[in-house]
Amino acid sequence: MSKPLKQIHLAAHFPGVNNTTVWSDPEAGSHIEFSSFAHFARTAERAKFDFLFLAEGLRLREQGGKIYDLDVVGRPDTFTVLAALAAVTERIGLTGTINSTFNEPYEVARQFASLDHLSDGRAAWNVVTSWDAFTGENFRRGGFLKQEDRYSRAQQFLQTTQELFDSWDGGEILADQESGQFLRDPEAGRFEHHDQHFDIAGRFNVPRSPQGRPVIFQAGDSEEGREFAASTADAIFSRHSTLDAGRAFYTDVKGRLPRYGRGRDELLILPAATFVLGDTDAEAVEQAREVRRAQVSGQTAIKFLEQLWNRDLSSYDPDGPLPEIDPDLGEHTIARGRASVRMFRDPLATAREWREKAAAKHLSIRDLVIETTSRQTFVGSPATVAETINEFVQTDASDGFILVPHITPKGLDAFADTVVPLLQERGVFRSEYAGSTLRDHLGLAQPGRDGAAAERVAS
Repeated sequence: MSKPLKQIHLAAHFPGVNNTTVWSDPEAGSHIEFSSFAHFARTAERAKFDFLFLAEGLRLREQGGKIYDLDVVGRPDTFTVLAALAAVTERIGLTGTINSTFNEPYEVARQFASLDHLSDGRAAWNVVTSWDAFTGENFRRGGFLKQEDRYSRAQQFLQTTQELFDSWDGGEILADQESGQFLRDPEAGRFEHHDQHFDIAGRFNVPRSPQGRPVIFQAGDSEEGREFAASTADAIFSRHSTLDAGRAFYTDVKGRLPRYGRGRDELLILPAATFVLGDTDAEAVEQAREVRRAQVSGQTAIKFLEQLWNRDLSSYDPDGPLPEIDPDLGEHTIARGRASVRMFRDPLATAREWREKAAAKHLSIRDLVIETTSRQTFVGSPATVAETINEFVQTDASDGFILVPHITPKGLDAFADTVVPLLQERGVFRSEYAGSTLRDHLGLAQPGRDGAAAERVAS
């Protein structure tokens, strides 16, 4: 008996503060004007995607003491953008990245409950932590938390917000105009939470929202991140984009669910994925090469190399060889606010590895950076890309993908017009939305006040 086809989940990531966004392309638009966000969201909704995803940066990145303006600089407040998008869309989910290190549970719970009401049940929260004191300087607490403390705070933060969401059960509002009685339960919204991170008590002032709680996303590949996702998240935003790595990650994270009394379908695994489409596979490969060279300009290549070398390398030719000097192992970091600097745990070993690769393949600095940094996940004709995406999902390398186009705001248009119809023809992607909330789209149950799931809905 053949295994039933899995339904693919697709989402759209509004690209932003990173060098995958080719903001210098003539087709690129604003990253702050509302028209860009509206076009992107409407395209994703036209294609029947599950949700729109907004990342967030809490401080402008710097390099050598100057703002790093090779990437897009600046982004409007996430809640403001999502609330505005709720008014110009009807079905697509609205997912925002909100930090648990520097915010407070009450204000975040209030904002997400409000967004869920305004959107009729389409809100989702990507729970993240912040790792560096540089970002913390923007906030009243400053500093940073050790990794174990960050996840401890994040877990208590999420638990506290869930208690706030659950302080209303949804049946309190009577609003009887004849009797003048508004609430059935005078205790509505009462909460009290005390732990090592939060000591709060009072009344939550937003009634229970259509989804009860927003859908919870988590992004993280560490051991702590995987465990956090398995215990509390509805979906995990991963970076594994090859079949083998995807299958290993999928098996590992799904295997953690039973210890929390959860089934395999209660956590979706959705890697980020970039794409380049062409009329033929060969044309797409050539376009992908051009896109990578646009993403990694000569300036960008030197700046990226500086992040490993921890030195000013502005005198080096990006089309020339790697520096003969070794990376500076001093405590001062030339690049501030970039997560990439954490990848270089042993700069000397990484430099040796890069020199060997450059020598073996006769690579310049720019060629090496292109070789060693992220590349497009899906490259080919629409038929090839549709087939590849389906293979990933049907063989349990993922449950779908969060697509990150390199052009804003029209970079998703071609995918919506060419790849989505092919997935629909295969019967692995919806032609119409079956429900109205994001939980409906994702096939996730409505949570009860005690955290128990209601009957699972169809995706």
